[in-house]
Amino acid sequence: MPFRNLALALFLTTTSAWISGCGDSSYGDGDDDDGVGAGSSGPGAGPGAGATTGPGGDVLGEEHAGEYHLGPVEWEGSFWNACAPYPTTIQALEGELLAGVSNAVGADGSHCDACIQIDTAQGKTVIARVVTYGETAAPGNIDVSQAAYDLLNQGEYPRTMTWRLVSCPGSGPLHYQFQTGANPYWTSLWVRNPRIAIDRVEVKSANHTDYFALQRGPDGTFTDAGGFGEGAFTIRVVGVDGSSVEEQFDGFDPGETVEGSKNL
Repeated sequence: MPFRNLALALFLTTTSAWISGCGDSSYGDGDDDDGVGAGSSGPGAGPGAGATTGPGGDVLGEEHAGEYHLGPVEWEGSFWNACAPYPTTIQALEGELLAGVSNAVGADGSHCDACIQIDTAQGKTVIARVVTYGETAAPGNIDVSQAAYDLLNQGEYPRTMTWRLVSCPGSGPLHYQFQTGANPYWTSLWVRNPRIAIDRVEVKSANHTDYFALQRGPDGTFTDAGGFGEGAFTIRVVGVDGSSVEEQFDGFDPGETVEGSKNL
């Protein structure tokens, strides 16, 4: 059945090796073998400075059971991903191995840019970065890109698997992608490439003397409806495991993506 607004950027591993990837598109949960087709100054440290590295796979969430299917999960195509848009810099960072989760778990935006580990009944293990969600035949089902499918599939049917939130393999610092309409009076952004699934994002700014929690949207954005105000501000990102990082900014330009200096 159709899987709307769905995509995951994946970090994959076979039994012996990890492989990374990620995605952005609206898609369908294929129940058959072929699926459904198709500025301003920021942190001062240089690229990758302070980024956490490692193999990933630390358990962060409960297990879900279902089936994986080949779906129209891709960076470019006729389907729009629920957690989009993704700039080309983020696409390059997160790769071509993509997937999407069910509305039952992802419709609130909480899984955007998080990683999941997929374990198939055939013994294949994959770490995938979630970049979309949509309608599935069952709550535990996921769709994956062609590249991911090729690594997972052993010709089995049904394609049974389990998945759960895990930490991502180390892949550089957080990136802060401000919406094109963001301004000092309504400020909204995505936090891309987190190593740990995000629990909340907070800001301390001209309008907030103490840390203020931003509202998460179904597209994975974090928004301050009253705006950060003029001038410098500090963003704090808190992971579901309680870890946190802070980044200081002098300001921002609408539509700008700023590379941070650290990760969760």
